[in-house]
Amino acid sequence: MLQIADKSFTSRLLLGTGKYPSFEEQKEAVNISDAEILTFAVRRMDIFEASQPNLLEQLDLNRYSLLPNTAGAKTAEEAVRIAKLAKASGLCDMVKVEVIGCNKTLLPDPVETLRAAEILLDEGFIVLPYTSDDVVLAKRLVDLGVHAIMPGASPIGSGKGIINPFNLRVIIEQSNVPVIVDAGIGSPKDAAYAMELGADGVLLNTAVSGAADPVRMAHAMKLAIEAGRLGFEAGRIPEKNYAEASSPGEGLFT
Repeated sequence: MLQIADKSFTSRLLLGTGKYPSFEEQKEAVNISDAEILTFAVRRMDIFEASQPNLLEQLDLNRYSLLPNTAGAKTAEEAVRIAKLAKASGLCDMVKVEVIGCNKTLLPDPVETLRAAEILLDEGFIVLPYTSDDVVLAKRLVDLGVHAIMPGASPIGSGKGIINPFNLRVIIEQSNVPVIVDAGIGSPKDAAYAMELGADGVLLNTAVSGAADPVRMAHAMKLAIEAGRLGFEAGRIPEKNYAEASSPGEGLFT
């Protein structure tokens, strides 16, 4: 069970809703993924345009929790303003804080992210900040009181997978709140690896929406995350430098 603040979720897959080839594929992918948390950029969704299909209007909000994000924000003040807009619209009091500091890499601004998280916590939001895999920054955010931490596996949309597993493992070990690996996931093996490291969940978008078959990929990601979590809980065997026979050497016929 994934527990974020006072909210409980069965699925550990958080799914983005942007950049799908078609509205129908978007709906099918969301459905087959069994994701219970859907994230979207407030600044990029025109919820007032009646002529365009709107996924929010199609959702059963008893089944899904919405996680608006502050994508597009460059300062803490912009992120706070976007979060308040989402809350005022009645969407959710849970927000993914995203403050980009570099246009080329789309890596988050650590100083502005920390500031935005502090302000939104004071405002009563459930705060899930998107960060780099900076171990110290992650600890500062957790100590601040955020409800989950969302370190990137690699740059947004890159599909490079987990670049620095050591940092992610340390972030997971030192955190007393859920760690949700976000950004850079490219394939089911990346998602499974994140869960094997001990992550509590994975948030992804492009890996599904940009796949040749988004619906099948959404299904594959669901299964990968389930398998990775089971593997983590089961406890893998230690790695060895040399071979070790899987059958005992005693009691053989001679």
